[in-house]
Amino acid sequence: MPHAAAIKELEELLGNRLSRSPSDLDLHGRSETYFPVAAPDAVAYVHTREEVIALVKICAAYDCPVIGWGTGTSLEGHTAALRGGVCVDFSQMNAVLQINEDDMTVTVEPGVTRQALNDELRATGLFFSVDPGANASLGGMAATGASGTTTVKYGNMRSNVLSLGVVLADGRFIETGNYAPKTSAGYDLTSLFVGSEGTLGLFTHLTLRLHPQPEAISAGIVAFADMGNAVKAVTQTIQMGLPMARIEFVDAATAKAFNDYADATMPQMPHLLFELHGSQDAVAQGATFFEEICSDLGGQDYKWSSKTEERSALWAMRHNAYYAVLASKPGARALVTDICVPISKLGEAVGETAKDIEDSRIDGPILGHVGDGNFHAILLIDPEVPADMEEALRLSDRMVERALAFGGTCTGEHGVGIGKLKFMEKEHGLGWHVMGEIKKSLDPMNLMNPGKLVRQN
Repeated sequence: MPHAAAIKELEELLGNRLSRSPSDLDLHGRSETYFPVAAPDAVAYVHTREEVIALVKICAAYDCPVIGWGTGTSLEGHTAALRGGVCVDFSQMNAVLQINEDDMTVTVEPGVTRQALNDELRATGLFFSVDPGANASLGGMAATGASGTTTVKYGNMRSNVLSLGVVLADGRFIETGNYAPKTSAGYDLTSLFVGSEGTLGLFTHLTLRLHPQPEAISAGIVAFADMGNAVKAVTQTIQMGLPMARIEFVDAATAKAFNDYADATMPQMPHLLFELHGSQDAVAQGATFFEEICSDLGGQDYKWSSKTEERSALWAMRHNAYYAVLASKPGARALVTDICVPISKLGEAVGETAKDIEDSRIDGPILGHVGDGNFHAILLIDPEVPADMEEALRLSDRMVERALAFGGTCTGEHGVGIGKLKFMEKEHGLGWHVMGEIKKSLDPMNLMNPGKLVRQN
């Protein structure tokens, strides 16, 4: 049995919370998208920081890989156990440890999900802003540097993580920051670990920035005859500084999928979905200005509402876009890819991507958080047809090559994992080698989530 000695000691540490059930191993080796199953040798359900420290020390003693796990919603194969080892499931480390309303911060264990946290905060008048769509764990969101629909106003995880408790590859424990609003004291270790995808350590707690609930919120939807003018509307809106908290693009194929999946009544055209936050006057004025921008660019059927239930229905539909698109082609799997480009290049990037997909053998609806230059393609493939996968990979590669040529990035929010590893040297040059040197310094045996993010030892 692989890593048998480590597993034996972990059974003594965790008892029945160390699972070797085939179904558990299969679940923790799966991806949300197209990657094949790469199962660990065991799954450890941890409860305390002390258990995590002890677990890592045991694994280090036996050269046993360690892979962190939150809710399994990542899209680039981040949690695949490529060398076997132990998957550390943080779902039972899910306590909200401290809410500091005066400082507008909260400290949580890594297994707390974003929805659970906002439910806990409801009576405080504060909320946690980062919303990737899935009800992901906050530890996983920090590990992948997540962002999402609200990033255009409130920033991504890097902007909202103030401090981390981290267990390093040899079992040492560090805290990366403090509770002050700013610091000039040394290297920014918090930012180093945010987005490190579990390759440098495991998080045991996070201190997060909170935001006040806005006085007024309005959300709406507007259709366009063509994709180019929808993107132009986004660009003008950002340049005017309207109080947009979310501004999302969906193409005609996605609109049709929404109609079929969620009984929506959207014209089969490109749409923008938007939400404004601010004072009553600012939101009302912003909605009026945005309507004028859209009208000048041919926007149709402009609707907006401040009713909570209507806003919730709109964003529930958007958050279920992946499942709606999958349902549009029964039996299909998806290669889901994302890029991010400067706003000035957004229209060109979206248009050229749409043309590539239109000319290809497969379908690939486009949608995304275009307010911050980030968009996605859900490339639909028949898993029994190898040519479909080859075409999806070709299209994804073209998207990345275009983004890099435009001064953008291979991934705006999904992260690197396995899927984007091949682009890291081209995007970062010598910087990618420096990342590998940092990894080797902190994890010389390459035990922490091996095979991801950095050049391998």
